[in-house]
Amino acid sequence: MPVDAFLLILLAGLIHAGWNIAAKHAGGDARFAFFSSVLVALVWLPVGLWFARGVVGQWGAIEWAMVVASGVIHVFYFITLLRGYRRADLTVVYPLARGSGPLVTALVAVLFLGESLSGLGALGLLAVVGGVFLIAGGPGLWRAAHDPAARERVHKGIAYGALTGVFIAGYSVVDGYAVKVLLMSPILVDYMGNLVRVVLFLPVVLRDRPEALRLWRLQWKHALLVAVFSPIAYVLVLFAMQRAPLSHVAPAREVSMLFAALIGGHLLREGDRALRLVGAVCIALGVVALGLA
Repeated sequence: MPVDAFLLILLAGLIHAGWNIAAKHAGGDARFAFFSSVLVALVWLPVGLWFARGVVGQWGAIEWAMVVASGVIHVFYFITLLRGYRRADLTVVYPLARGSGPLVTALVAVLFLGESLSGLGALGLLAVVGGVFLIAGGPGLWRAAHDPAARERVHKGIAYGALTGVFIAGYSVVDGYAVKVLLMSPILVDYMGNLVRVVLFLPVVLRDRPEALRLWRLQWKHALLVAVFSPIAYVLVLFAMQRAPLSHVAPAREVSMLFAALIGGHLLREGDRALRLVGAVCIALGVVALGLA
């Protein structure tokens, strides 16, 4: 993996962990995702217009299909992720989502996109997934909890985290194909896909406008944080995808768990910090292995 792609992923991981903590604090649903998407469209409008000049008009059916597919998959991703944050701990949902996503993505990239994974890269991938497993609770995830409510909360976290990971793999493959094979601008892929999300989330808001307005007053600050930083994190990843194999970039993104374990665990006071730290070290070693592969 080129050094510049590696550094892009490190920076993206820090930003990604930060905006997920903000989303967890907001406790929002699909309406929060709508608020964030609208603010993304407004905050990043000048950038979107600049990169769209003379480009979007030349897109064909395949480019638009990629944008729409990305937007649709991201909608399911946000709905599942935010619902998981409302019903379970971030330190269960987030690690499992981030851990299962790259595993599926790397397998798809190797099996269907013609990419290869060296022995060192495979070890790095396993270290990342193992570290994510430890951060999520390790063997304790399968041990019966004495508190039925706590056990149910962990089980919901596992379910929502794994399902979110499937959607992460989906949009990673679609967007990776767009920027690597079709050579589409990473900024336009993200910005135009966000406009698709605005349209798809709109009916949810219109069903109960007074409630949406009440939630807006409570959540707009967190939504603005997500709108400012989320596109930066993902566009950095898309640029990294243009510089390195998708099967390496996807698992290397899990360096965000290192930051989530050290920052999010402290702020949210969830789970066993020592176990999370061991998991974070595994992730760091796995990322280094992927960077050297």
